[in-house]
Amino acid sequence: MDVLLSLFESDFGNALVRFALCALVNWIIIDKLYYKKSRRRDFFFTFMLITVAIFFLVYFMMGMDRGKATMGVGLGLFGIFSIMRYRTDTMPVREMTYLFIIVCLSVVHAMVDVAGLTVSDIGGELLKLVVIDIVVMVAILLCEIKLKVQSTKLIQYDRPEMVKPENRKELIADLEQRTGLKITKVDVGGIDFLKDSVVLRITYDGEGINEVDGQFKVRKSQWREI
Repeated sequence: MDVLLSLFESDFGNALVRFALCALVNWIIIDKLYYKKSRRRDFFFTFMLITVAIFFLVYFMMGMDRGKATMGVGLGLFGIFSIMRYRTDTMPVREMTYLFIIVCLSVVHAMVDVAGLTVSDIGGELLKLVVIDIVVMVAILLCEIKLKVQSTKLIQYDRPEMVKPENRKELIADLEQRTGLKITKVDVGGIDFLKDSVVLRITYDGEGINEVDGQFKVRKSQWREI
């Protein structure tokens, strides 16, 4: 018991409290705000493990030279992640935004220095973190409610003659009949007249996977809306 008390009274014990708060907040953001719409278990898995990894990485990096630690440590981490690339499908913008938020909150919670502070001062620092967490969650909630995020999907279509601007209504009607989705926008990508196929990116209403498949490789400059 004395060992546990001494642990939680130490700097590492305070770090565990901050980690518990960080993990709880990130779980609420991921499970209640992100996953509720996207249903992407792969990103749920990624976000939660990144929360754990980033927090302890930053904490121990700060502990190497606590007296001289600056925000440069955190900025250096962002530099590392800016050059990282996932060797799988391209990550959609919404997922990239949530990833950035998760990393930011993990860094903020880990960089709080409570060494040498009194109990009341530590409580004040934790209160600041709680306020920051609430502000971030409220901002995400307002954006999710106000700005309706629509899902996208890449499909290979077998009637390239339908992508003419004058056939837009007939194209959307045909796609809705085949897919069963309420389509609001269609973008045309690569057209292969030899195989009579065209790559389309459809935007549709409804909660589902915000899916951008890596099966079809189309340069951004090739997309055009009809």
